[in-house]
Amino acid sequence: MTQQPSYLILGAGVFGVSTAYTLIQQYPSAKITLVDRDAFNAPSRVAASWDWNKVVRADYSDIVYCKLALEAQDVFRSDPLYKPYFHESGIFWVCRDDYAKEVLENYKKLGRKADLKAVSVEEAKKLYGGLFEDADYSGGVQNVLINLTSGWANAGDALIAVTKKCVELGVEYIVGDVETLTFDSSGAVCTGVKTAKGDVYIADKIILSTGAYTARLLEQSARSSGKKDISAGGRIVAGGITTGMATLDEESHKRFKDMPVGVQGYTASTGPFIGSLPPTRDRELKWWGQKIFKNTQNVLGTPLSAPPNTPDYNQWNVSPKLKQDIDYANKVFYGKKGATWKMEKHRICWDAFTTSSDFIISPHPSCPSSLYVATCGSFHGYKFFPVLGKYIVQMMQGVLEHELKDKWAWDRERPDEKLNPDWPRWEMKELEGERARL
Repeated sequence: MTQQPSYLILGAGVFGVSTAYTLIQQYPSAKITLVDRDAFNAPSRVAASWDWNKVVRADYSDIVYCKLALEAQDVFRSDPLYKPYFHESGIFWVCRDDYAKEVLENYKKLGRKADLKAVSVEEAKKLYGGLFEDADYSGGVQNVLINLTSGWANAGDALIAVTKKCVELGVEYIVGDVETLTFDSSGAVCTGVKTAKGDVYIADKIILSTGAYTARLLEQSARSSGKKDISAGGRIVAGGITTGMATLDEESHKRFKDMPVGVQGYTASTGPFIGSLPPTRDRELKWWGQKIFKNTQNVLGTPLSAPPNTPDYNQWNVSPKLKQDIDYANKVFYGKKGATWKMEKHRICWDAFTTSSDFIISPHPSCPSSLYVATCGSFHGYKFFPVLGKYIVQMMQGVLEHELKDKWAWDRERPDEKLNPDWPRWEMKELEGERARL
């Protein structure tokens, strides 16, 4: 009987955990290890997947992601492991381009029926008891997409549940701050990792699901090993965004508790779309802001964007300018309705980006049989949580369909970043002033 290879997965966000869950189901006797700088049930984590809530939608103008998101949503609705965390609240998407038309066409092409439609601004203002009547509809709004089958998930809770299941099935979970990759004497095989404390973990297959830390890790590994070609070389850029929450009073909660996810969509010339998520069980309503930013710093002589080099990425140290970003998001959604709400929680969330916002799910060409990259969620990866592992494992097995292989390749032609509304176009120091941190 052929012995299964061992697997070392770096990063226990949705890319890493989904991979571990898929692998342990396919190969119950294999040695599978997850390494993350934080315990999976820690009260605070740096993983982009760890959050109060995340949007779960299949409303994509890109038909490939539309199809994959529908597949993932089917799992969110039906699988007992995911189902408790999914809330089909619907979505209210203010469109300033042909987005609604493209989404409707994709559902039709895929043969999927859903309760979705595009409505006029005047009709949209009357929906949901007028919750969005004071929203900003300037800037060439064409219509509003309403999809009652979209929604959101208790993100951190779902991540903990699936990670626990992995551990129950035999996956080992190690808390460690990975500093570099290790290689054999030829440099052609990645053998494992070394942590900041000097611990070394080895395996046959190494999977990088390290999110915003990926470019820094690869640069540190290139320097320590002398393998220059291990570097990301600009393919992966860390980006941050601000999230904020307000606790609603009982009267406001009664009115907003059944609201949909709200989205203000913009074009590439303006910037990223802004979102607002329905209240949690603690009556906390959440927003994310309009500014996605880099944190360019000198890493061993190479300028690259990476989160602040502290254990918690300084994620709770949010400047007044970034808090204003959340105030603006509140204003463009709710106007005077939210004018008295007090913003009580702010967090900076970090993720890895490509210029196209496509994932990288690919063998690393420097060590194609031992090192794999599965990351670059670009702030939209969470909704694919239930199916990411399926496609990552297919990539490792060499059976990923050509369309996805090309789309997620390490080396591929990518569009100009200026064409991507969600590309990090600010620098953190511009938004932090004197409190900038590297």
